[in-house]
Amino acid sequence: MRIILAPDKFKGTLTARQAAEIMARAIRSVHPDASIAELPLADGGEGTVQTLTHALGGSFRTVTVHDPLGRLRKAEFGVAGKTAIIEMAAASGMALLERQELDPLQTSTFGTGELIRAALDTEVREIVIGIGGSATVDGGAGMAEALGCLFYNAQEEPMFHLSGGTLPDIRYLDTLHVDPRLRECRIRIASDVANPLLGPDGAAAVFAPQKGATPEMIPVLENGLANLRRLLIAERLLIPADLPGDGAAGGLGMGLRAFCGAQAESGARLAMALTDFDSLIDGADYVITGEGCTDSQTGSGKLCSAILTACRKRNVRCILLSGCIRGNAGEGFHRSVACSGPDLPFEEIRRNAECNLFSAACKLAERL
Repeated sequence: MRIILAPDKFKGTLTARQAAEIMARAIRSVHPDASIAELPLADGGEGTVQTLTHALGGSFRTVTVHDPLGRLRKAEFGVAGKTAIIEMAAASGMALLERQELDPLQTSTFGTGELIRAALDTEVREIVIGIGGSATVDGGAGMAEALGCLFYNAQEEPMFHLSGGTLPDIRYLDTLHVDPRLRECRIRIASDVANPLLGPDGAAAVFAPQKGATPEMIPVLENGLANLRRLLIAERLLIPADLPGDGAAGGLGMGLRAFCGAQAESGARLAMALTDFDSLIDGADYVITGEGCTDSQTGSGKLCSAILTACRKRNVRCILLSGCIRGNAGEGFHRSVACSGPDLPFEEIRRNAECNLFSAACKLAERL
């Protein structure tokens, strides 16, 4: 029996790698002769660097960058051959701030630009950047500042320390000194967000409240993003038009396209392509995937859904083994198993995550 284990992270409890190791241990306890390949994956959120760098046999680099509030901190990225893997969250993520520090008027993606620059220093030809978990709504202006873009206000004075709250004051920008190495490097955005930049489904309205924005801040952030969009699209023509996903990571989706020539891709499909997932599952008896919570959002391009689609194309049975499964989100899989009920308190789930996953995987193995 040949089994491929391809889970995502179990958010807040287990990394994708830990989940795959637990599943493998459980299945071997029931089927000691089974051929099991562990291929933990990610779709652009937290854990992308660790997961993809390990999967590609790469190595890790640590650099010093500025966090969302401008404090120095260490951040890690991966290099595999001529490809670098970056997470914006490592430099500009919510997890780096205390709850009381969350304020998208003050936070910046400057550190993300520093990460990109560090990756360019390794002479890679391709950068994959996961943009989940951001603490920012600055449209990527802070990132652009770190990469050499100059911003000016109405008094023609240079602007520094760009953040969500400074975007309304920008009157023009100068990209002449943006790092020229970007033109020789392919930048690929790994994201599962299709939100536009502006409007009721945009970066400010939908995501800013999660990042500490009060109702009074939303119009300021919206106006700032609209102003940056005007400079990048309507006047400067760095990019010709809006695209779905421009609102990802507080507008970083748009900023990466404009300042870095980046291309947005499904994070799940990108991870699968980098690891040659389709070829690896040919001839497998089962592919087992999973995540912390499978719900209505899973079918909107997240990893488990993308894996199910790939398995169907190759007539491989795909099993879902998740922390919990809400509603009918497990439909379509050959079998779906939850480690715990959907209403269990998260602290209890966190405390027993490893034990519950091992137990559920053992029970699943007995039915294979």
